Amino acid sequence: MTISITGVIERKEMGSGAWALVSDSGETYELKNSPPELKQSGLKVTVTGEVREDVMTFAMIGPVLEIKSFELLL
Repeated sequence: MTISITGVIERKEMGSGAWALVSDSGETYELKNSPPELKQSGLKVTVTGEVREDVMTFAMIGPVLEIKSFELLL
């Protein structure tokens, strides 16, 4: 199921580090295969993707969100 989430990009220093999207409602998603354009803390974005329940990570900071598309917001 594809979802769209608006929030802020953050770098989480768990294990070897992970990129996350903290939604406007406060939920944290670990980003899977983040494009270089999203690897900057503080970016306000809307990300469209799929929550992957079949994927585990070392960081384990929240559901894994596989990015399909994104939009940078001002």
